[in-house]
Amino acid sequence: MPAVNLAFVWHQHQPYYPDRIGGENPMPWVRLHGTKDYWGMAWHIKEVPEFRCTINLVPSLLEQLIAYTDGGASDRHLDVSRTPADGLSEADTRFLLDQFFMANYDNMIRPYPRYAELHQKRAANSDPFERAIQRFTERDLRDLQVWSNLTWFHPLLFDLDSDLKAFLLKGHGWTEVEKSWLLRKQLDVLRQIIPLHRELMQGGQVELTTTPFYHPILPLLWDKRSARQAMPGCVLPKYLDSYREDAVAQLKKGVEFHRELFGVNPVGMWPSEGSVSQEVIAAIADQGIEWIATDEEILAASTNGWVSRDGSGYLRNPEMLYRPWRLEEQGRPMQIIFRDHALSDLIGFQYQRSDPQHAANDLLGKIDAIGFATAPHNAGRPALVPVILDGENCWEYFADGGVQFLRTLYRSCVSHPNVQPVRVQDHIREFPATDRITHLFAGSWINHNFAIWIGHSEDHTAWDLLHQTREFLKQTEINQASSAHPISPEVLSRAWDEIYIAEGSDWFWWFGDDHSSAQDGLFDHLFRKHLKNVYILLKTPYPVQLDRLIGSVGQKPMQTEPKGFLKVKIDGRQTYFEWINAGHYVSGSERGTMTMVTRGIIREIFFGFDADRFLLRLDTAGRALEDLKAIDEIRIGFASPNEVEIRISGFREGSLIAAIQFTDQTVALSQAEVAVHSVVEVAASLTTMNFVRGARVEFYVAAFINDQCEDRVPREGLLTMNEPTKDFELQMWQA
Repeated sequence: MPAVNLAFVWHQHQPYYPDRIGGENPMPWVRLHGTKDYWGMAWHIKEVPEFRCTINLVPSLLEQLIAYTDGGASDRHLDVSRTPADGLSEADTRFLLDQFFMANYDNMIRPYPRYAELHQKRAANSDPFERAIQRFTERDLRDLQVWSNLTWFHPLLFDLDSDLKAFLLKGHGWTEVEKSWLLRKQLDVLRQIIPLHRELMQGGQVELTTTPFYHPILPLLWDKRSARQAMPGCVLPKYLDSYREDAVAQLKKGVEFHRELFGVNPVGMWPSEGSVSQEVIAAIADQGIEWIATDEEILAASTNGWVSRDGSGYLRNPEMLYRPWRLEEQGRPMQIIFRDHALSDLIGFQYQRSDPQHAANDLLGKIDAIGFATAPHNAGRPALVPVILDGENCWEYFADGGVQFLRTLYRSCVSHPNVQPVRVQDHIREFPATDRITHLFAGSWINHNFAIWIGHSEDHTAWDLLHQTREFLKQTEINQASSAHPISPEVLSRAWDEIYIAEGSDWFWWFGDDHSSAQDGLFDHLFRKHLKNVYILLKTPYPVQLDRLIGSVGQKPMQTEPKGFLKVKIDGRQTYFEWINAGHYVSGSERGTMTMVTRGIIREIFFGFDADRFLLRLDTAGRALEDLKAIDEIRIGFASPNEVEIRISGFREGSLIAAIQFTDQTVALSQAEVAVHSVVEVAASLTTMNFVRGARVEFYVAAFINDQCEDRVPREGLLTMNEPTKDFELQMWQA
């Protein structure tokens, strides 16, 4: 019997990127990691038939893969990749030059001379798009389209496919026909991923496990107060209601999806982010799950430090870490294993800088030493050493995508006299847990707490917005019982799915100052968009707070701000000098990758103030008097400093009425001044709207027909300015 049963658990995960309601997908990571890591990690295992391990496949990842392969799904990156290089719009070209170098420079760009040449030509750190684009030819753009996809093909694919290898060796100057061939080849590889995993499972090499469907933090859904076990006295969101029914629904959906796809019930589960608590154990066990995994620090906290590391990394009572443990909640039993985070981090962060063969041998040497150290305490049982980490994110930091490291590691594992690679389910069934944890500490795989997902004020804002949207949906369901026009069960189910998606851990990962990326704003947008979709599905205007950026992401200005007091006569006539000091916004100038091609009714907005009034001008494509005759109402909605609206109606009749009202009241508080001719001009008293001098003003403008929004400016986010102080013009003059 070997001294060590080595249990690799590779966690394969992507959040749910697509916006089902808007029909857009802004991120390509399922597709790109698909042709590289999800295919490659499975193929490495197939190369060594004696090797055994566990792969955790998150349902939200699998559903997106199936959408690409069976449903014709796309994403913004793929759309731009498919567009002929001579037919790229300015927006497409800007996206191409800004987003098509999203790869590790040292290992995925620099090794390829043409890709490196294009990267240098872009000079992203020194040149704006307007200058850089002048250096790019049509051929350059097409080669960039190709390389941004080609570099994400796993290295082993080129060994197995001579046509693909020849395509790579060509290196540059591809035609549109050749580019289309590569993108079809990409889809062919994606189609292999799920069947390949099914084959490995059925052949006994791989145990496939799952997570709750959209990867939520289960303990926080169950009880946000569980965060205080690790962080006593930490500030929590305003709303602390339990969403335990959501936790159960996410568990059930995940297990059912896995069973439908692979034909068997999953035996094991990696709870999202390794997040566990005593309270969620029964709900997991109710789904037929026999074992779960988390980090070793949870074991340390659950045993009052009996199994823990000192400041030098020395492990106290190591034999107690390298074995399964028993749990029980409400009479439901469960086994749990704890990852060795030092070994896991060696693969994730250290070995990329080492010779791959030396790194693999070093890892096996450390694992062998664990077997030697724990053998006297294990009563003849092998030590179970869990190495658990993401299966897609570290390999781009290895010079060859991790090929030599994984090949050496897997082949050395199966020939090592003291180490045997195993599926977790095989070990726990042959050597079931004998030690029991009476109360499982609530925490995650990071610092045995939930700080990343609930410890920052931005996290609190996100949780509270989620709560408000969820309460709206719950109340809508209740009202269906007495409604003459009930909402269909299918629509309600879709709305709940949007809630479940918003509960995913990844959105909260990027809030606060814990983590940051170039796409923080996009993650922020997607979280709020999923909440907006609940209101959209139920045909109700969403709260204006959902347009306000949650994170402190620096944004490229999409507007100018007022430079001085305005002197405006409200007559609806386009008078240049009246608005020369106004803030200005052009419709469609939102920052980001999701640009709408169609033009709305409102083309430009000028805004500002005089000493006493808020002033706004709306320009349409032609003469506003004619362009707006089909509009029932224009609403100028303010998110701060007060939630108030200016509602303008009467365009069809030619007799305008502008009413100021707070959103929680149905009776107009006051009339605003309005006129329409070549443009629309509006003036409203700052005092009437209860605005505070110097406060930040955030607003949008929307056009409605039959109470349905036909146009909104800006389409994403809010226009902003500061309400003037009494010495505003003096300050501007001094500046």
